[in-house]
This record gives sequence, C-alpha cells and structure tokens, in this order.
Amino acid sequence: MGLEMDYGRLMDLVSELGYRLLCAGAEIYRAEESVQRLLRAYGVTTGEVFAIPNCLIVSLTTVEGQPMTRVRRVGPHGTDIAQLEAYNALCRAVCENPPSFAAFEGRMSAIAEKRRTFSTPVLLLAHFVGGGAYALFYGGGLRDGICGGISCVAAGLCLMAMGKVGGSNQFIRTLVSGAALALCALVLYQLGLCGNLDMVIIGALMVLVPGIVFTNAIRNVMAGDLTSGVNKFVEALLIGASIALGTGFVLGLSGLFL
Repeated sequence: MGLEMDYGRLMDLVSELGYRLLCAGAEIYRAEESVQRLLRAYGVTTGEVFAIPNCLIVSLTTVEGQPMTRVRRVGPHGTDIAQLEAYNALCRAVCENPPSFAAFEGRMSAIAEKRRTFSTPVLLLAHFVGGGAYALFYGGGLRDGICGGISCVAAGLCLMAMGKVGGSNQFIRTLVSGAALALCALVLYQLGLCGNLDMVIIGALMVLVPGIVFTNAIRNVMAGDLTSGVNKFVEALLIGASIALGTGFVLGLSGLFL
C-alpha cells in the first residue's frame, strides 16, 4: 500500500471524518485522536492533528518527503449523539481493518444519509415536555407545568425561525428566545393561568441552558486542551448572559408598565 498510497485522498478522507466528528459535537481530544489513529491505520506515522472548536488542521509528510496539509473550518453546530456514535464506531472499524478508500468514503456517506431528523411538531412537543417537566421539577404545580411547556414552545419557535435567517448567531437567537419565553410566561400569568411565574420561567429556561457546552468545556480542560476548554467555557458564559439579558429585559419592562 505504501508505494501506491494516494496521500491526497487519504488526507481528504481523514480530515472529513474529523470534521464530521466535530460537527456532531465530539470533544477536541476525541477528534484529534480519531484522525491520528486513522492515519496510523493506513501506515502514516508522520501525521499531526490540531483541532479547536472551529478549526481542524491535519498534516503529514509523504515517503518522498512532500508535506501535505488540510484545513477545515468548523461552523456553528449542535450536538448529534447518534451521528457522533456512528462516526466514532466507523473510526474504530477502519482502524481495526482499513478498507479501500472508496469503501471508507461510502461508509461515511451512508452514515450521513441515515441522519435522523425530526419534524417541527415533534421538536415543539419536545420543548413542551421539557419546559413543563422542569417547571414541575422545581416545585411548580400542574398549571405551572403546562404554562412552562407553552412558554418553552414560544422559545422553540423563535429558535427555529431565527435559525432560518442568515447571519443570526447563537447569542442573538438565545437572547430573543429568552425574551419571547419570558413574555409568553408573563402573559399567561397575567391571564391567571399559572400561579407561580418564577417556576414557569425557570423551568422553561432550562431548555436554553448550555449544559452540553459547559460539560465539553470541562472535559477539554481536563484532557489538557486548555485553548478549546476556555473557548467553550466563554461560549457557555455568553449563552448564559444572553438568557439573562433576554428575560431580564422583558421582566424589567413589565415592572415599569404593570
């Protein structure tokens, strides 16, 4: 395989898999280690991998001494556990028994085609159940739980609508969604449909809290990836600030007019 190795295609394939791992929400060390193991599985011992949350760099030196590098820009993304597990399993399988490049590419494409998506009603139902359950968890009554779910649906609608608008970043989306959530809860409270405004808002807001982002920040720091860990930690802080600003703005205005 060594003399006939197509290093260019190998670089394309391993950098693509690393890119897809990061887009699925993989930790930095997982993406780096996966790409490194893939290079070694195909006999490349001169490969280097560097990743941060929004960039992946893969380089190697061929047997002829020619350096090669691939750089992938990782855009905004969420977390897809099913895709992450599938790509991680593919990486393990390829490392154990390296297939041809065509088979490797075909298996990656098959995983992408099987990506599970949910319809808008299902996503809104998930928001309703999540917001309502958290409102009940924090001590609210049945009416508070229902209102918390409705408020969370309002936030979900804002997230989906702004996600389709080009140029809107996560900070703005979260800020507007938090404001819509608080406004919906306030209207329901004024109509007498819920008895505890605090529990309704707190329960609904939990769906916007960046728990996975913060967890990955801690895992990156513990793995020694301080730059990526601090990056994710700041992202979590900014999302938390946007939640506070959005809800605080609405509640502040309500104190002036109600």
